[in-house]
Amino acid sequence: MQNIDNILNTGYRDLKNSLIKNPKLDAEVLLSHVLNKNLKEMILDDDIKLNDNEIIKFNKFIKRRMSGEPIAYILRNKEFWNYNFYVDKNVLIPRPDTEIIIEEIFKFLGKNQKKSVLDIGTGSGCIIVSLVKECPNIHGAAIDISKNAIKVAKSNAKMHHLENRIKFYNSSVDNFFKGKYDLIVSNPPYISNLKIKYLENDIKCYEPLVSLKGGPDGSLVLNKVIKKSSSLIKIGGKLVLEIGYDQKLKVMELLKKNKFYVNKFTKDYAKNDRCVIATKI
Repeated sequence: MQNIDNILNTGYRDLKNSLIKNPKLDAEVLLSHVLNKNLKEMILDDDIKLNDNEIIKFNKFIKRRMSGEPIAYILRNKEFWNYNFYVDKNVLIPRPDTEIIIEEIFKFLGKNQKKSVLDIGTGSGCIIVSLVKECPNIHGAAIDISKNAIKVAKSNAKMHHLENRIKFYNSSVDNFFKGKYDLIVSNPPYISNLKIKYLENDIKCYEPLVSLKGGPDGSLVLNKVIKKSSSLIKIGGKLVLEIGYDQKLKVMELLKKNKFYVNKFTKDYAKNDRCVIATKI
């Protein structure tokens, strides 16, 4: 049997030798999951002895992380907007920068307003589930081109007891014609195909490329989303998009071309343009 300090030091060393970015934190997160304790509890109880099954499970996790597999996929869980979401290799891992979308929406959307909301390219469902969970009068709809992503999103809606308040459709944005919406939100693929190879290994080798590739200049899917949203959104309705750091001018052009008024761009935590809010005119 080993205590927490011993096994953590072994895991930290192995991850460090594999050039994992945050070896100490990653080892602690993986072990806390094995022991079903939060980090603070685990550190305070560092005299706990691990049994054989716990040691085997932790070592398996460490080996997977050494290969570059993201922790969210190893644990099948990621927190977003203070809620937990199931994630696997069929969906992008929710990121803190995407929470900016939720923040911006709540600046103009009252939590008790009756609104119809469409999430295009829902992935794990983290955006639509978070919005509907916070707003009791929202009617939600979500689409994704991936059948497996829709399964993940549905499971997350069910986990949060929202399966009766969100309708999910396995559809491309081009072939979706259902409803008129007060708000459309999307975090579409916006990375140019040529830049994919420069992404970190834990992204390009594990996360679904269909959710990352935005075409030759990164705006192919954005263009489709903006164009289709123009016909799906009510006059005066809002469109909120996550965009690439270098796409502000291109997105402004596309929005104006499709009869949207650009309200504002919001920067992410690295001070890059990351979110745009526009109104259908």
